[in-house]
Amino acid sequence: MSGFGFFNKHRTWEDWFGMLLGMLIVVSPWFPFSSHDVMDAERSTMILNTFVVGMLVFGLAQLEYVALQRWEEVAEIALGLWLIASPFVLGYSGDDLLRAWHIALGAIIVLLGALQLWQDWRLSDQELANHPQ
Repeated sequence: MSGFGFFNKHRTWEDWFGMLLGMLIVVSPWFPFSSHDVMDAERSTMILNTFVVGMLVFGLAQLEYVALQRWEEVAEIALGLWLIASPFVLGYSGDDLLRAWHIALGAIIVLLGALQLWQDWRLSDQELANHPQ
């Protein structure tokens, strides 16, 4: 039961992990095992989408590291949900590996954002301002 206390406080490694996830999202279209079966117009839209989502996740994680606010976690959750839905909405769900990667990375972003929001929910604005410690 003592290990559960590890997740009760927002730690800086969570912000660093969010930055890493953002970079993974940015480079995910070029993973060597992706099949690249989508057409050119769809591929450029998908690349733009993953670049924007990845950079936003990266930027939000950096912002959390510097100035923690609750809206940042809510925005991360929304970005994770969009990353999960984007293969189906933007039409590149035919690329099975890329779809699986985006669903997995999106789910990790959602879980990380939910964990951080849960950790910070009861903190005052002053306590949020003291992050990182």
